Amino acid sequence: MNRYSIKMRASNKEEGHISGAEKIIPEEELEQYCARLLTRALRHSKGKPDFINLKIEAVREEEILHLPALKVTTIATSSPEEGMEVVLDYLRRLGLERAEEILALWKQSYCMRGAMLLDADTLRRLEPDRDRGIRATYMDMETEDAERQSACGGKNHFNEALVLATKVVNHPNILAELCISDDPDYVTGYIASREFGYVRITTLKGLGSPLGGRIFLFRGTDGERDDCIRYLQQQKVLVHVGDKASTPAAHSRVSHESGKLYERKGTNPVDKWKRMEEELQALREQHLYREIKVIESPQRAHVRYRGRDMLMLASNSYLDLCDEAQVKAYAAKVLMEYGTGSGGSRLTTGTGICHTQLEDALARFKGREAAIVFNTGFAANSGVIPCLCREGDVIYSDEKNHASIIDGCRQSRAETVVYRHNDMADLERKIRERQGRQGLIVSDGVFSMDGDIVNLPGLVELADAYGLLSMIDEAHATGVIGDTGRGCEEHFHMEGQVDILMGTLSKAIGAEGGYVCGSRTLTEYLKNKARSYIFSTSLSPVTMAAAKRALELIEKEPWRVERLQENISHFCGQLREHGVEADSETAIIPIRIGEEEKAVKVSARLMEQGFFIPAIRYPTVKKGEAMLRAALMATHTKEELAAAAAAIAEAIDYCGGC
Repeated sequence: MNRYSIKMRASNKEEGHISGAEKIIPEEELEQYCARLLTRALRHSKGKPDFINLKIEAVREEEILHLPALKVTTIATSSPEEGMEVVLDYLRRLGLERAEEILALWKQSYCMRGAMLLDADTLRRLEPDRDRGIRATYMDMETEDAERQSACGGKNHFNEALVLATKVVNHPNILAELCISDDPDYVTGYIASREFGYVRITTLKGLGSPLGGRIFLFRGTDGERDDCIRYLQQQKVLVHVGDKASTPAAHSRVSHESGKLYERKGTNPVDKWKRMEEELQALREQHLYREIKVIESPQRAHVRYRGRDMLMLASNSYLDLCDEAQVKAYAAKVLMEYGTGSGGSRLTTGTGICHTQLEDALARFKGREAAIVFNTGFAANSGVIPCLCREGDVIYSDEKNHASIIDGCRQSRAETVVYRHNDMADLERKIRERQGRQGLIVSDGVFSMDGDIVNLPGLVELADAYGLLSMIDEAHATGVIGDTGRGCEEHFHMEGQVDILMGTLSKAIGAEGGYVCGSRTLTEYLKNKARSYIFSTSLSPVTMAAAKRALELIEKEPWRVERLQENISHFCGQLREHGVEADSETAIIPIRIGEEEKAVKVSARLMEQGFFIPAIRYPTVKKGEAMLRAALMATHTKEELAAAAAAIAEAIDYCGGC
């Protein structure tokens, strides 16, 4: 069998090393693994790389050393301190009298790219390059379970660590390996040795900590040291693991209590909820924990919350149609006539006259041949994008696109290229690098956090020039921008020029669902190919009726859109008068705070004063860029908005020293 070694390394100037991985695989799997490792490099939680190295080498079968995987034991610990006690216990089992000093030296490996090679007795550092350390490479897992192996293009901490530990400690001069991952979201580490196998310790650092490193404990002569380094860096190794050994749960478990190790017979001592509870506690400490706010009235400009009247300044119901009497009356009529549910998916029994009437109305409103309704805007994006783009295609996505677009890109097998926000020069450079490939440019029309508008003329020009489909998500544009609220095309006087117009029924329209408008060819293709459409029970006729009547009101009563746009201008002006930076052409006005804790306090003070405006924090926005996201309605009065602007400025000043 012909095999290849693949090594991936990713880094950037700010973070340094971001991600690394390697595989030894059959020739026929080479292409798919290269793609997976590149995807892993580009989507790492530590940041975007500006350098990716992918090295591919042919490997002869006779060069490969086949090793059985180490026996695995999992030890449940409740804190990093308790985890370190376990490491000390095992170091002492190996007869190492200077175990505490070894742990102290471990911290010096946290900033190294490789491992520290440490003389186990003298504690002399043996690696030739102390900044780089020793990198154990050329290794992989070989298993009978092909399906699980094929999933390993993504990050699997346990499998990769078991492979590395098995290779390292099988050199006769290595006594043990110590490791803590530098992944901020992974708190588990291990100690490994030929004597006791791979001991997985569930907590060795705090959640969110980027610190991590490893030590190889060596005992031998200088000549043996050189042989050991050659083995670690050059010997090709395949580690054999049975199907049931692919997860930590498949191995024996012990608990650590009062500094002693003991076996649990017939029970699993690991608290299955522990990880969730720890992560929730970490969110609380970082001021990122979310709590549901239950509104006790219809969604409108004034709502009841905890028994109090509040001015709603955060709702996406921009035209205040959720509680509109004409919409409710029509929906009630349809409820009595057609009932509460649809009874099936759209392609079986779930298409009624209310569905087709709404789709016809949407197509007319957007000036298109046809429309198709999905259950949510999220379902539309996550269904349409993978449907239209396949392996070999390219998707060009704005860096500030909504999560539903990002997920749709990820679910497709196409290459996703993220371009700088609204930067058409950067977009064109990236298109030129991949010229000749079929694909899609996709962008929010109005960006959901910053409230700014897509550069539609530039985007459409590039799409048409390079033969790419153009797709705009108009969730926050429909009913908001354009003279009559028809969205981005009307705003730029470019009616009919976008290939795919996607939007939602849950924002300015005040109902529920998502939709796509376009050519008849497009909508027929989506009906037959989009999984989120085919395999979902369709929305109720009541929801369809509410959306249809709301859409008719937007068409017949343009004053709603005009009043919303007047409110936007007035509110931004009021904020600026009070010294708060604000500038938006849309119903979304970001008020930037910065620190998560301060944003939460500002929001809480405003809530106390009767202004409903939650803080927006990570992961919705980047860490350290928390904000208040004001969202206006057409029915807000000028007096209410002036009072809100003054209260926001006062709350920011008040909490500045908190």
